[in-house]
Amino acid sequence: MESFSSLECFITSAEVGSFAEAARRLSITPAAVGKNVAQLESRLGVRLFQRSTRKLTLTEAGQRFLGEVSESFRSIQYAVANLASSEGQPAGVLRVSMGIVFGRLYVLPLLGEFLRRYPAIVPDWHFDNRQVDLIGQGFDAAIGGGFDLPPGVVARKLAPAHRVLVAAPEYLQRHAPIQMPEQLPQHDGILIRSPQTGRVRSWPLTSRNQEQRPLHLRQAMTMSDSDAACAAAEQGLGIALVSMPFAVPYLASKRLCRVLPDWYVDDGSVSVYYAERKLLPGKTRAFIDYLLACFEAQGLAKQFDAMAGA
Repeated sequence: MESFSSLECFITSAEVGSFAEAARRLSITPAAVGKNVAQLESRLGVRLFQRSTRKLTLTEAGQRFLGEVSESFRSIQYAVANLASSEGQPAGVLRVSMGIVFGRLYVLPLLGEFLRRYPAIVPDWHFDNRQVDLIGQGFDAAIGGGFDLPPGVVARKLAPAHRVLVAAPEYLQRHAPIQMPEQLPQHDGILIRSPQTGRVRSWPLTSRNQEQRPLHLRQAMTMSDSDAACAAAEQGLGIALVSMPFAVPYLASKRLCRVLPDWYVDDGSVSVYYAERKLLPGKTRAFIDYLLACFEAQGLAKQFDAMAGA
């Protein structure tokens, strides 16, 4: 029977392609990783890796062995994690990535009750507006919208990801009423630049009746964050196209108003992403179930639906 640590070192090294990176993730030294892999190769009587100064690659035997043991090893690993506390409650460090403002507005307020239910879970939450490599960077879950779905990752929908046009009452009072999308090119636009690509994306507007029109605004300025765009629009500087979760507080306080309230941009869904596994760690399952239940109880999906209250 091969030792748990030897198998863990082999599988992690194979996944990341480096003894040094595997050591960092396992919190041991690269020498210890190399020693464990060497001992495993010795006991099996085969070479699992081709080693060079630049690259670590699996041999044919190593690829076959990885395919045979990795899933079973993960199942054992997750079962052990699920029983990590003395009462058998979900336990361990919970690494979650989420957008900065979205996380602070809608996820962080849920933390207190979550920890009261699951005191053995230790949150390690990362607030970042960029998409993360969920599996490669070792996250248990990520929350966001418009993410590419890489192999091995699944998503559970939390709410629609709609974007809406907003402006300050002061701005709208200075201009003639805006009744059709064709009038938008006459107005100053506060446009969103993608933090990933650096480009200003072109969006089609969709009506309540599912009619589509191009969206054109005069580019007065660009922002890389919807909350910043809301703050700029609040100063009467133009019309902004922003995500509903960021617009909701401004609309509720009447600091901003909807422009063309029968039109919106459909950007898919806000979802929670996690690795596709037969057996999820208890900490991850507890978090996902709790998050979905809270979004349902608070009616956030309806709040984020651009047509629900229009």
